[in-house]
Amino acid sequence: MLIVRSPVRISFGGGGTDLPAYYEEFGGAVLSSSINKYFYTILKKRSDGKIQVISSDLRVTETWQDISRMQIKHSELEIPLAAIKELGCDISVDLFLASEIVAGTGLGSSASVCVGVLKTLATYMDLPLSKYELAEKAHHIARNILGKPVGKQDEYAAAYGGLNFINFNQDGSALVEPVSMRSDLLREFQGNLMLFFTGVAHNSWKLLEEQEQSTRKGTGQALDSLHEIRALADRMRDVLLKGDFLSFGAMMHEGWQAKKKISTQISTSIIDNAYDAAIKSGALGGKVTGAGGGGFLLIFCEEDHQNNVRHALAELGIREMGFELDFDGAHVVVNDPFIDGDEKCGMFWIFNPSAEEDARDEFVLDGSSD
Repeated sequence: MLIVRSPVRISFGGGGTDLPAYYEEFGGAVLSSSINKYFYTILKKRSDGKIQVISSDLRVTETWQDISRMQIKHSELEIPLAAIKELGCDISVDLFLASEIVAGTGLGSSASVCVGVLKTLATYMDLPLSKYELAEKAHHIARNILGKPVGKQDEYAAAYGGLNFINFNQDGSALVEPVSMRSDLLREFQGNLMLFFTGVAHNSWKLLEEQEQSTRKGTGQALDSLHEIRALADRMRDVLLKGDFLSFGAMMHEGWQAKKKISTQISTSIIDNAYDAAIKSGALGGKVTGAGGGGFLLIFCEEDHQNNVRHALAELGIREMGFELDFDGAHVVVNDPFIDGDEKCGMFWIFNPSAEEDARDEFVLDGSSD
């Protein structure tokens, strides 16, 4: 039995500059953090030569005998199937997939799925994948195999975890720089963050395609806005390290105004009304968490004003989701062959007499760790 969990993320600044159309020309950067809402992949062996994938969220179950010959695009389970095919898995297992977050909510859940499945399969097959390789392979699957117009930030957030400043270089490489804050400042920063679900979950592929097309033209308001967003990411990191949260909130507001200029589809009347209500109730700034059009609204607000914000958004029928930052990234939470007798799992039980107490025997868990 093998269980892996991978987090979703929130981004504060730089979103959109992680798309190839932008970073290949100018270099991009994103300030983001993973949060403690997870996608779970559970692997259990089977003995009939087949691979079965069960998605609790999609309520879909499919079983395959010959993965290599299957057409994977546009399947409801195209992400796990593409990951299985990419790694050339010659295994017979059940994969059970479950998420704490609904898809299409702007938190990078698709990337979390792909990173989680890859981490699970690589662990089971004893394939050494670094966090960097995990992120790159997940992005390759989404972008090149499945043909999605995605950026890179989601895969890196899911693989690495933590609060990071991620540079996306023109040659396609990336550099993940953890943002290290004093513990008291980190607690205050987390305390100022609020997430509200707008009630709209949707597919953002068309919006991302439009953004890429606008960026590749090399001129226009969309590109100017992305330049502004890219510059803001650097400034936001600087004030965050200083604990200047008033400036940070103001920059989030500035970034949201710039982002809305990229496309008329990024905001909606629901989002605008909720955001305006939050600002009037004392919030310093905010933004939608993904490409736009729905999903979650991330609000930055000092704790003294948060109840006012909650009440104002509750009157609009918008619910808050509690959360904390995650610092683990994709990792194995259970790897135990005892559960299903699978010798391929990476941990095993050994008998080790206690040296200190000869009269008492004890069992020590030994083996590989994540």
